[in-house]
Amino acid sequence: MRRIYITLLALLAALPLASAARASFETRATAAYVLDQTTGTVLLSKNAETPLPPASMSKLMTLNMLFEALRDGRVTMDTQFSVSTNAMNMGGSTMFLNDRDRPTVRDLIRGIIVQSGNDACVVVAEGLAGTEDGFARLMNERARALGMENSTFANASGWPNPGHRMSMKDLAILANRLITEFPEYYGFFGEAEYEFDGRAPQNRFNRNPLLKMGIGADGMKTGHTQEAGYGLVGSAQQGPRRVIVVISGLNSEAERAQEAERLINWAFRQFVQKTVVEKGTRLAEARVWLGAAPRVGLVAADDIELVVPAVLQGGINAEIAFETPIEAPIAAGQEIGELVINLPDMEEVRVPLVAATAVARGGFLPRLRTAAQVLFRKMTAEAQGL
Repeated sequence: MRRIYITLLALLAALPLASAARASFETRATAAYVLDQTTGTVLLSKNAETPLPPASMSKLMTLNMLFEALRDGRVTMDTQFSVSTNAMNMGGSTMFLNDRDRPTVRDLIRGIIVQSGNDACVVVAEGLAGTEDGFARLMNERARALGMENSTFANASGWPNPGHRMSMKDLAILANRLITEFPEYYGFFGEAEYEFDGRAPQNRFNRNPLLKMGIGADGMKTGHTQEAGYGLVGSAQQGPRRVIVVISGLNSEAERAQEAERLINWAFRQFVQKTVVEKGTRLAEARVWLGAAPRVGLVAADDIELVVPAVLQGGINAEIAFETPIEAPIAAGQEIGELVINLPDMEEVRVPLVAATAVARGGFLPRLRTAAQVLFRKMTAEAQGL
């Protein structure tokens, strides 16, 4: 068995390519991560895997835990939670809950997203896990399971704590999950204002500045503490594409708004989505071992979509990798290789390739022929002293 790499130069030669579009962008954020959510393409990564204080952006994890409880049937949107003294005494941004209130899950979702209620987060934590410390442990366990490798949670609200950290990449993973796994609740992120029981009208407005800009933004969460600076997890959709932007370490609300808008516009204007390989396209052939047919084709199981820079500047390199020969029997659609596409200054893209047709295990004659071929190669090698 040996591994074969085939360089594809012509397949994607007509695609746009301009690495300068990506390389020339300089963000003022201390850390940033820009993801084309539609295709999973990383467009920008700056200090993105560094654990940083996330402030209220970590409330997205509390919401994830609550949405999972809704999906599992542990609570409903009308389930009421009690408010402890601990929750009632939370500082910072709140819903102004008191211990006589019995907010519903729907109230708390809106209070966390729109009002950034620290008290609401504690109510959720205690309602689901008994204590906020216990809830933080559950958050950490869930983060590991979701592949969030640079996140640790000490509380439910993002209140400053040296043990409370998230990376920009982890926040993007979380944002992508909330969008794809819980579309029935995603609309709450776009609400412009909400106040609970007529209280604190001054705190009823959503802090996300992107919602008012007319750029397709519909979420997700801002954050600010003295240690973290001003940060934002934002998402916007234009046409078929959706982009997620995560930034941290800005110096003011105005700078945060400007930088988030600038990144979203850059992501949509400097990159385009292309179908580079259509479903069923035969890209290569592999030899078959002990099969009824000597070869099998490698094809794309689905259309391969890429987001690439928008200026024409040459072609894109790609490789096909597969083990050969492939032992029969082989099922149609069985994964037998992968296409590796390399874009300058961007992460490589790996796409599985599958068998174009089924290949049954060969009968007596194909086996005899294969044995003869192996014997002939062995004798030839020995004769040549190999």
